[in-house]
Parts: sequence; C-alpha cells; structure tokens
Amino acid sequence: MESFDLIVIGSGPAGEKGAAQAAYFGKRVALIECRAELGGAGINTGTVPSKTLRESALYFSGLRQRGLYGIDYSLREGLTVAGFMHRKDAVVSAERAKIAANLTAHKIDLIPGAAQFEDAHTVNAIGQHGAVRTLRGEVILIATGSKPHRPPEIPFDDKFIFDSDSILAMERIPKSMVVVGGGVIGCEYASIFTAMGVTVSLVDGRDRLLPFLDAEISEQLRERLASLGLKFFFQERPKLTERTATGIRMTFASGKIVEAETALFAAGRRGAVEGLALENAWRCVTPSAFPTSSVSLRSFPWESTRFPKFLP
Repeated sequence: MESFDLIVIGSGPAGEKGAAQAAYFGKRVALIECRAELGGAGINTGTVPSKTLRESALYFSGLRQRGLYGIDYSLREGLTVAGFMHRKDAVVSAERAKIAANLTAHKIDLIPGAAQFEDAHTVNAIGQHGAVRTLRGEVILIATGSKPHRPPEIPFDDKFIFDSDSILAMERIPKSMVVVGGGVIGCEYASIFTAMGVTVSLVDGRDRLLPFLDAEISEQLRERLASLGLKFFFQERPKLTERTATGIRMTFASGKIVEAETALFAAGRRGAVEGLALENAWRCVTPSAFPTSSVSLRSFPWESTRFPKFLP
C-alpha cells in the first residue's frame, strides 16, 4: 500500500489546483483520474468547449456582421459538427497539455483508474482492465465534479435527444432543435445554435429566463434572443418526448406539441459520485470528529494565512 499526504479524485479545475497547491508546500500527492483525458467537465464538455463553440458560431455565422451590407452570412447547409468544432478541439487539446505539464512540474503521481473508497483514508484505484492499486492518504479531496441530470422518462439516445455533454458529439448541425431548460446552460446552447441558423424553441417551466438575474436584464436577454428568431415556451413542462421518422415530438403538460429534428435537455446537473462507495468513508467517521459548536468565520485568522502563487 502506498501512502500520500493528499489523494485527489478528479483532474478538473478543482482537483488540479488542489493537488498543485499541496505539492507546492512539499506534500506527497496522488491524483486519480478515471477518464483518458485530463481536465474534467470544465475542459472536455463544459466551460472551455461551450465558450469556444460560441466564438466559432459567431465567426462562421457572421452574426456580428449580418445586415451591415445587406448580406446574410448564413452557415452553409450540411456543415458537420466535426468541421465546425475544429477550433474547439484544438483549444481543448492545448488545455489538457497544460494540465499534464502542471502535474509533472509539481511531481504529482497521476494514477489512471476509477476511485473507490475502502475506508476514510484508503482508496482503491481500479484500472481499465481490473488491476487494483491501493492508496492511503491523510487527506482525500473529492473533486469529481458533476454530470447532466438525465430524467428516466426521457429516451436519451445521443443521436436525436441529447444532454449538455453529449450535444458536443452530435454528427451534424440540425435544422431545428428544442432546448429544455432556461438556465445558464440552456440559454447558452440555445443562443449558439440560433446563431448558426438553427430554428430553436426554448422550453422552461418558469415565467422568464435566468430568474436569478434582475427582471429587466432577463427581459432584455429574452428580447434580444427573440429578435434572432428564438422561440419561447414559458410555464411549460415536457410531458412526453418521443422519436418520430423525422426527429422528435414533444408534448407539453398543457397539451401543446412541438416537433423538431433534435432535442437538448439542460435540466440541471448532479454530483458525479457514483461508484466511489462513499458509504465506506462515512462509516468510519465518528460523531466526535465533528465539533458540537460551530466556528465563526470571523474568528479564523485570515490575516495570518499566506497562499503562495501556483507554479507555472
């Protein structure tokens, strides 16, 4: 059994930076990653891909220049996702390389495999072919991130019905799409595909977009997206989603029906903790490990804490 000061599960932004910070202080650190690619959702399926995709959509569609000389810069028909997202793939590859270099510079042991708790301080890293490597750590950081919520009643097939991760692997740009969810992710992808000339309908059970925003700002966003052709169905909830010969048919609780080539469900995310056997870790934690009285944040000596910069 190998011993470490810190074991990190997950190589996303939190896992990478947490591991690097501990290593900077001279701690022996191991990082377990179950995927072949480093970076987690932030690099591979979330923040970086979606923002790069947004810029590609604006560039290729000419959205910023439409109407300047009375010319429509619409995307050519039949454009493939692979061709459209070439820039996204290049950016993601570069970011993965940076993470790998950062782990190497800090002398962090990168261990491929799926993590599974044996007890509160012991983790098994199970390799692709079943080989088990047992690690013991004084501190274990769970940084596995999240994944899209997939309601069981939705027939996801990642060909016509997608979530916010699988949408990046779609084979071609559709002519029409229904986006379920008026949150940050739903609005982002709805605006991206609208910019690409896709007929998009956005469905949300609430009465406006991004309700955490000021109502006036939310309404300005809705008006701007509507001017680009985005259709809205507020205070509606999908009751039935089914495949058809030409795509999908979605029936709302109100009885309204919308048909499109594809559907994207962006109805929230949940913690990616399946398979960690967290119950084995919690079972070993006694009640005495937790103080009976809460500690005030104001009493913590923040002024005496020094956090050094990360190494390049």
